[in-house]
Amino acid sequence: MTQGTVPPIGRGLPASEELRNNGVVKNVGEVREPPTGTHQEELATGERSTRNRVARSILDHGPSTVTQLAGRLGLTPAAVRRHLDALVADDVVQAREQRVYGARTRGRPAKVFALTDCGRDAFDQSYDKLAADALRFIQERFGGDEAVVAFARARIAEQATAYREAVEAAAPEERTEALARALSADGYAATARSAPVGEQLCQHHCPVAHVAEKFPQLCEAETEFFSQLLGTHVQRLATIAHGDGVCTTFIPRVSTATHNASASTAGRNPA
Repeated sequence: MTQGTVPPIGRGLPASEELRNNGVVKNVGEVREPPTGTHQEELATGERSTRNRVARSILDHGPSTVTQLAGRLGLTPAAVRRHLDALVADDVVQAREQRVYGARTRGRPAKVFALTDCGRDAFDQSYDKLAADALRFIQERFGGDEAVVAFARARIAEQATAYREAVEAAAPEERTEALARALSADGYAATARSAPVGEQLCQHHCPVAHVAEKFPQLCEAETEFFSQLLGTHVQRLATIAHGDGVCTTFIPRVSTATHNASASTAGRNPA
């Protein structure tokens, strides 16, 4: 299993599933906007950095007006509006009327900008630590490693139906590719490629990589499920959780008859 990286907030923000627990804006410096005539690449970098500062200021101070952001960041209101327009287009922030508590004054409430769920998820979260703490609690209170294994298998079982349908709908020679597509739909950025006497299933991203580093039972349960699903013994060659670049699983070629028999057995005994 592997933990991917996400570029800074800006045009082309990745899909929401890629934003979970990634530090999109965690290393933000006080970068001044580049002067006119700066090389285009440096300009783009400065734009992204300043945009990150705008989003970070909203996170730190809550929904904010253009004037408030300009004052805090030392930017002109026009520059702030330009960055906000880009952040709104990327679904990082949204505009709304400022909430008024108590008696309302005349005129329309000021427009403020707040982070969306997608934008909030782009910042550091504690989900990995929470998940690891929960598994550690299960391990210590409810049966040690066997309890963790049971949890890992149950987690895979909840995903089994969609994966099984995708694989069984494909021709035998296309089942690894079908599994890769199904995994990619769940955020694993998976690919399939030919290998001597078989294929390799590569997962370039994994939402639970940091937790799997501490609890390899998650990887082991996944490998076990792949074997049952594809009807053959598979071999996990590498995982990011253990320091490798990509999670790589070797899948040997099997005959159609062998696969059908194994798939039938797996269908009666889901992971």
